[in-house]
Amino acid sequence: MQADSPTDAHVTTVDFWFDPICPWAWITSRWILEVEKVRSIKVHWHVMSLAVLNEGRDFPDEYLERMRQAWGPVRTIVAAQTDYGDDVIGRLYTEIGTRIHPGGQDMAVAVGESIDALNLDGALHAAAASTDFDDDVRRSHEEGISLVGQEVGTPVIAVPGPHGEGRVAVFGPVVTPAPKGEAAGKLWDGMLLVTATPGFYELKRTRTQKPDFG
Repeated sequence: MQADSPTDAHVTTVDFWFDPICPWAWITSRWILEVEKVRSIKVHWHVMSLAVLNEGRDFPDEYLERMRQAWGPVRTIVAAQTDYGDDVIGRLYTEIGTRIHPGGQDMAVAVGESIDALNLDGALHAAAASTDFDDDVRRSHEEGISLVGQEVGTPVIAVPGPHGEGRVAVFGPVVTPAPKGEAAGKLWDGMLLVTATPGFYELKRTRTQKPDFG
């Protein structure tokens, strides 16, 4: 059977919630971009926040500090969205994520360089340390997490229900490295199959590999 083409008349809207600091969400995001090449989907990007998700939980100080720093990238993306519209979200995520994950850069440095790389307004450099956009971050986060519940992380992916009724959302898929080409499409097909099953909740096994950004 020939794979659907992204130019087909019917294009499925896929909502993708991410936190830029998560390496697993980053790999999944690169996979969904591969899916766009071989299936008729269009990704709509949204931020979620591990800092918000983990508020009030008991973690080591080192992790809590990482959560404090995690506000910077999501604040910046939401601020850019306010100025430039939804289309900037995916582009800015790609710039930031490329620097943080395969690039190994400090979060603050990655955000600053990404703003400049896209020739965005220099005023956005102040957004990472500002609380002005926190309500918008929380609103976007809640939109995604309300579809799957609190016992998950990032990413969250939502697709139309099997009969066009509402949306079905899942956490994941968690995979490494990101499948390419038709392999990406087959994973997508499988995800649609399981999400179309009423009462389906979970498939899981212990992770034995570290994130592979290749």
